Amino acid sequence: MKPIPENLQGVLFDLDGTLLDSAPDLFAALKAQCGEMQVAVPPYAMVRDVVSRGSRAILRCAFPDLDEEALLALVPRYLELYQELMAEHTRPFDGVDELLASLEAQGIAWGVVTNKPGFLTDDLLVRIGWMPRAAAVVSGDTLPVKKPDPAPVLLACERAGLDPSRCLFVGDDRRDVMAGAAAGLVTVAVRWGYLDGGDPYAWNADLVVDHPSDLTRRLKVTA
Repeated sequence: MKPIPENLQGVLFDLDGTLLDSAPDLFAALKAQCGEMQVAVPPYAMVRDVVSRGSRAILRCAFPDLDEEALLALVPRYLELYQELMAEHTRPFDGVDELLASLEAQGIAWGVVTNKPGFLTDDLLVRIGWMPRAAAVVSGDTLPVKKPDPAPVLLACERAGLDPSRCLFVGDDRRDVMAGAAAGLVTVAVRWGYLDGGDPYAWNADLVVDHPSDLTRRLKVTA
């Protein structure tokens, strides 16, 4: 396991399930689509468990019998509904605001690497006021590949002017750990996110933390 760099330059984060609890609005969009199509709304817990897998997995909760082509045809409308709703109930996880403020106070850059489509990522970050603060933002369609491929992480480092060996990558999914490790960053798995049913301790991350404040303490940063 690699230690946290003493001369830390930057911290890159996954977005949904790591920085932001976006599941309520992802569920609200599905609920709205179910209403339009007059089908039963699945339980929130079922949807929350799969939100890290993307829109098709979310839609599958409500439309389990559709084939892949028919399910894919529902995605554009789902994304439209989500974009309308996505800043209503989405909030930073407890302690995230303090963590970001602490990094900024120490001159440590932070950025976002997400598999979310760019038009949604950018809109959401603007709505919550984070876009001017992020040193780099790389979305799921910025490149032809996305996490667990390391290319988006490396691109974020390049855009922010960061040395990967002096950075952390923080996420709530095994794909985050895989991408960060392959890009040469120290990896941090968080236990407060969606986890996709996985065990962060089994992902071979360099560090596992229970709460954003734990990472703040480990990095020895204060706002």
